[in-house]
Amino acid sequence: MSLYRFVQDLSFAEVPAHTRYLLSTALLDILGVAAGAVKNNTTECVRNYARAHYAPGRLGSRLLFDGSPVHPLGAAWVGGFCIDSLDAHEGHFTSKGHAGATVVPALLALVDACRAQGRDISGPEFLAALTVAYETALRAGVALMDTAPEYHASGAFSGLGVVCGGARLLGLDEDTFLHALGIAEYFGPRCPMMRLVDFPSMLRDAHGAGAYAGLNALLMAQAGVTGAPAETATMERVQHCWQDLGQRWEIDAQYFKPWPVCRWAQPALTAVTALMAEYPQIDGTAIEHVKVETFHESMRLQGHFPANADEAQYGLAFPLAALICRGQVGPNEVTGDAIQAGDILAVSRCIEIVEADDLSARFPGEILSRVSIGLKDGQVLQSPVTAAKGDPATAMTREEFRAKFQLLASVNFDQARIDAIIAAVDTLEQAPDCSELLEQVLSA
Repeated sequence: MSLYRFVQDLSFAEVPAHTRYLLSTALLDILGVAAGAVKNNTTECVRNYARAHYAPGRLGSRLLFDGSPVHPLGAAWVGGFCIDSLDAHEGHFTSKGHAGATVVPALLALVDACRAQGRDISGPEFLAALTVAYETALRAGVALMDTAPEYHASGAFSGLGVVCGGARLLGLDEDTFLHALGIAEYFGPRCPMMRLVDFPSMLRDAHGAGAYAGLNALLMAQAGVTGAPAETATMERVQHCWQDLGQRWEIDAQYFKPWPVCRWAQPALTAVTALMAEYPQIDGTAIEHVKVETFHESMRLQGHFPANADEAQYGLAFPLAALICRGQVGPNEVTGDAIQAGDILAVSRCIEIVEADDLSARFPGEILSRVSIGLKDGQVLQSPVTAAKGDPATAMTREEFRAKFQLLASVNFDQARIDAIIAAVDTLEQAPDCSELLEQVLSA
């Protein structure tokens, strides 16, 4: 199947049932992350930037969980940054990146702009476009990782998914679509990811840049701007990434995060969660020493004494200490006053993180850690080699996803709003338009 035909012809009802479930789950999961992040410092900074510099014109979209009208390009910046600022969104192994934090806010901005111009998008049509966007963004990411010598953040490839999903919603002809795809790739950000691992900042995984690049490319192509071919979609040497489009689903290979911290920290948190369930005596006051053995990339996280929320979420020691002290890791444990919490910092000081050659050798095919906890009473408790909860082989249940959504969204919203968002997503496949979803996620 050609890429253009996949973009234009996909019916959500014809997508395999498990893939449809994962897509709807990913949508709710992303919205939960946005709900938990909408009042943090990063979101507020970028929201002020968008209000100042992206006033609505012929096109207008509302900001996530805020309602302020801005140009869709401004909404793309804010949505991507907002979701990226709380590191709890889903990811993907072979692209070493994420799609949803880019494509969900970008397509919501586009659908809202269509609504403002009198064109309603049905629920099934939005879900089809979102499926297209996820699937193509992930494949573009695999192609980039196969051909580029440097590890790029997600914004370097996820804008291509925005173009594909947006071209479906806008009904672009094939020529305009191909130009938009080429523009998005050519103007896509470089995003040297390991620099952010070593020096965490608000830039994160560049989802705001990817969302902007994708929507900007669509608008430029509609205006007649031409683009060079998108090599990650058209080069002969990447055709193995695209040849089974519509037959095999990269969406099925995504992982989900129980906690809002870097993916590479998740195996250690999974291991400690299991130890705490087995040994209830583990708490912040009982810790003598914690040793984390992990793969090289995870070892580089460290992060014992973060200066801000970005460093806390791109660290390993601090969120692990928060889990031991507070019994959970949500927005309240990795943002705000928690960053200076004495009990968490005291346990963080006791954590040693070392590289294990055997685990490094299994990365990136497997993301693994093992943890030993020494207690003040002399006990030493050892985990087995542990994979992260939320991988396809260690999938979260529907109930666990709802509990995560509750934990994240309840930081800023009451139960009635939480229930209404869940209901809007649950009924979207039957909805004649997206008005209820938009009302719940684009108003304050």
